[in-house]
Amino acid sequence: MAFENPPRERIKEILAGAGNIAIVGLSDKPDRVSYMIAEALQKRGYRIIPVNPNATEILGETCYPSLSDIPEPVDIVNVFRRSETVVPVAEEAVKIKAKVFWLQQDIINEEAGRIAKEGGLEVIMDRCIKVEDAILQPRGK
Repeated sequence: MAFENPPRERIKEILAGAGNIAIVGLSDKPDRVSYMIAEALQKRGYRIIPVNPNATEILGETCYPSLSDIPEPVDIVNVFRRSETVVPVAEEAVKIKAKVFWLQQDIINEEAGRIAKEGGLEVIMDRCIKVEDAILQPRGK
């Protein structure tokens, strides 16, 4: 059976309740899509936690080399990595007890989704978190 995302109403609830959003693969280069999306989320009032082993700070937030290095709870693990590289990210998201494993647009990995789901996380794939936020949370958050 092919993976299905939760209904839009549930995605809206997830975003409304989101505290910390760890962004795996967040670039420190302002011209990259991951940077633009993280910046937009930050402007909407979300707390972003950059995860990139090659940076120390992005968008004014401390950057961590891996999810396991983040010293506080994570609600959403938002992933900007190639589909074939996300299985270990799913495993680590389960390990840190995140609530949601979210793969950005064009990122689909059934095995990673299964690992996250079996680990108790809600899974969203092939959806842009910024677009979903704009559609579902039209208020000035």
